[in-house]
Amino acid sequence: MPQIRFVVFDMDEVLYDYDHAKRLGLLEKLTGRPASEIDAALWGGPEESRAEAGSPATPEGYLTQYAQLLGYPIDFDTWADIRRQMMRPRPDVLDLVRRLGKKTDLALLTNNGMLLKPALPVCAPEAAAIFGEKAHVSAEFRARKPDPVIYHRICGKYGYEPAESAFVDDRKANVEGAEQAGLTGHVYTSHDELLRFLEFHGLV
Repeated sequence: MPQIRFVVFDMDEVLYDYDHAKRLGLLEKLTGRPASEIDAALWGGPEESRAEAGSPATPEGYLTQYAQLLGYPIDFDTWADIRRQMMRPRPDVLDLVRRLGKKTDLALLTNNGMLLKPALPVCAPEAAAIFGEKAHVSAEFRARKPDPVIYHRICGKYGYEPAESAFVDDRKANVEGAEQAGLTGHVYTSHDELLRFLEFHGLV
């Protein structure tokens, strides 16, 4: 079994609770538009998936597209604060990742557009502190999970072979994509199961 030297983590529903209904409620209160319409406009079409794959290619371009779809002139600070309010950190998992980081190189990889990158210190300060410059949104790699190419690209960026890398995500399809790329995968279900996975591989 190859030694794992690099572990990549998903963010939402692994390191943080992710409350999409709360986000919709906040956007409804902001705009006066029904939450169901907002959901369909922002996440019902192809735009978000394209953004996660790098188009628009800038935070400013993403925010412009988001405001157009929302039908409301939202700014960065408001967008980031709503994203912050819909997330809740999981202290036990974050502590485990901090512990892991003392022995192993780490990165974060979340399917998101470019706007989340500068917003991470606002909405996910714990993750921003743990991963630093190695906190990534999929748009940076011009691909999105579960496309195997994104796992090759993040491993290559930091000089690791897929065989010496691991990937943790709550979505089975994303983990299967990583495994197709040659990484060791773990489908996150709980802190305790993650701990067992890391212990089995001698990482903690």
